[in-house]
Amino acid sequence: MDKRIGARTVRLSCPPAVLGFAAVGGRMEGAGPLGDFFDEIGEDHFWGQKTWEQGESTMQRHALNKALEKATLREGDLDYVLAGDLLNQCIGSSFALRGSGAPFYGLYGACSTMGEALSLAALLIDGGFARRAAALTSSHFCTAERQYRAPVPYGSQRAPTAQWTATAAGCCILGAEGDGPYVTHVTAGKIVDLGIDDANNMGAAMAPAAYDTLSAVLRDTHTLPKDYDLIVTGDLGKLGHDIVVDFFARDGIDIAPQYDDCALLLFDRAEQDMHCGGSGCGCSAAVLCAHLLRGMREKHWNRVLFAPTGALLSPTSTAQGESIPGICHAVILSNTREG
Repeated sequence: MDKRIGARTVRLSCPPAVLGFAAVGGRMEGAGPLGDFFDEIGEDHFWGQKTWEQGESTMQRHALNKALEKATLREGDLDYVLAGDLLNQCIGSSFALRGSGAPFYGLYGACSTMGEALSLAALLIDGGFARRAAALTSSHFCTAERQYRAPVPYGSQRAPTAQWTATAAGCCILGAEGDGPYVTHVTAGKIVDLGIDDANNMGAAMAPAAYDTLSAVLRDTHTLPKDYDLIVTGDLGKLGHDIVVDFFARDGIDIAPQYDDCALLLFDRAEQDMHCGGSGCGCSAAVLCAHLLRGMREKHWNRVLFAPTGALLSPTSTAQGESIPGICHAVILSNTREG
């Protein structure tokens, strides 16, 4: 049976159900608009460890454990854990899971990693290759700053277009059976690079990829923005969000009434001085697991198009003057099994 519709979208015939989800965050995230919805807020940036990197791995463990607890599952019930982060060689994820014994796929999609993990977990379950799988991602302000820009103690000034890397982790467990919400469609992203080379302007670098993938979803599924209760990208920030709205306006499509971005939902930009908003693998993962899935369970929304975006750069590529490729992976979440 051919499950593909259009050029890039898969309609799942047995849509996997969300069994459990959890989000943990740092103090800044706890002080933001979604703070009350987190399952745990850390007391310090180290999460009781000796280094920030160890602290990030601890966040992932806590998010996974809490999601398992809420789903009344054990680690041994998982056929796969698909996890990623921003650190070199994905050490945030591999060190978090090195003692778990769970089959593990390490992923890197930058800030799009939760979309990538959810997509692959859903495809594995719909294809009959897994019964249950966890999608897990994290980021940490201090580890990301040290790797991509300058160590936090340097006190470097941030550009107006800069975003604040979230100290957060999110975990979503999917299963072949359950009450939902369900992952009904998956649209894989394509690498899009329009030549932006400013590492402090991620929103502009990623916005073309978001527009490309969202356009593919609407085209392949023959839907309009009004067919969704929410369309959420992440993490484009204020500038990238406005670029996407402008791109669709040029096509004669008004996406604004349904459209928001995780970078704008996680923090209060004015009160918390976040410039263009949040970023990092943990930003979209935390917004999904603390806010979007909770809202769907409570019937605030019935159909959500979740499309995290990622900037596929490294410190080496930036130092060599390379431009910043972007990518965006999308899933449709629904309270009904549309397949």
